[in-house]
Amino acid sequence: MTEIETDVADLAGAHAGLVTHLRTLEPLDPATASALPDWSIGHVLTHLARNADSILSMLDGNPQYPHGRDGRNADIEAGADRSWNELVDDVERSAAAVDEALTTVDDWSGTVDTIAAARPKEMLPFLRQREVEVHRADLGLGYGFDDFPSRYVRKELRAMEMLWRAGKPMGLTPLPEAALRTPPPRRLAWMMGRAEIDGLGPANIW
Repeated sequence: MTEIETDVADLAGAHAGLVTHLRTLEPLDPATASALPDWSIGHVLTHLARNADSILSMLDGNPQYPHGRDGRNADIEAGADRSWNELVDDVERSAAAVDEALTTVDDWSGTVDTIAAARPKEMLPFLRQREVEVHRADLGLGYGFDDFPSRYVRKELRAMEMLWRAGKPMGLTPLPEAALRTPPPRRLAWMMGRAEIDGLGPANIW
């Protein structure tokens, strides 16, 4: 398999794992706090569904969120208080639509307009897997960084370390020794602002 084919397959696995996990849980109050400040479980699940829709938007040649950050945030707020079953159905439907759409792409050249910047189109499966893995952990429902697939962790750490270096003088500053001694999943959590490492402040990559 090519790199992009593997990324597409890994994303399908991440989608399946997320949906299966949600379906095995007893229905929860969507207002239950997530691990993200000011966001409930309903917010996180709605964001996952609308982010899937945004992948389809970019595949169609449109901006990720046509109405910008304000529109994205309004959509999340509008959907956050739906029932548990409605939220999970939305996540499942939107994820399946992305999986189906990605298998029909025959040209991965060019760029897409993400909300942050133009990115290579071929990055879309990886960027979506990031959303699925990280926000599944943000739900705080028994899935964490230690449960992430090893290939995803390796690939994400490479990306995060590039961002770390890019934000330092001359781009030559290595990660602190304390971070390098930390197991990869926790190091990644620290770099994404989801964990602390003794002796280090926040990574402040994003």
